[in-house]
Amino acid sequence: MVRRFRGEYVQKLDGKGRMSVPAEFRRVLESGDPDWTEGLAPRLIVVYGDHLKNSLHIYTMTEFAEIEAQILALPRGSENRRHLSRLILGQSLMTEVDKDGRVVVPIRQRQKAGLDEGEVYFIGSGDHFEIWKAETFAATEGDATAAWLDGRAEGFDPLILLDGGTGG
Repeated sequence: MVRRFRGEYVQKLDGKGRMSVPAEFRRVLESGDPDWTEGLAPRLIVVYGDHLKNSLHIYTMTEFAEIEAQILALPRGSENRRHLSRLILGQSLMTEVDKDGRVVVPIRQRQKAGLDEGEVYFIGSGDHFEIWKAETFAATEGDATAAWLDGRAEGFDPLILLDGGTGG
């Protein structure tokens, strides 16, 4: 069974860039790191590309390898390969969860995502999870989701979209 990132959590970010990774997310990172064994730190990829103005996207080693393979399968010299390589491969870093269950994100990447000391919001997105400044997520993504739901019919069930429905 493939483990996926699910759920939402609020954690603290300290001045050194350390934040605790939710235990359930750590289990997914472990299962998605082919080199991980008991006693080793699970590795992960932090994507901080220019397209992610307010958040960081975190992938398991396995998931990121699939993305990398798809980028590298694009024609050499193509505009899409060049841009995706720069945004995804060039603006990412590998790190690991420490023995205390924390990850340290360097200051440059934290600043790019608007993360500073205080509360950060983790939200699972299946193949990756996102880290946001808690207030930024609430003000931008929370409002966008509420507006999207407000535009739906009474009794709308989002799962209808999986069956090809419009959810009108």
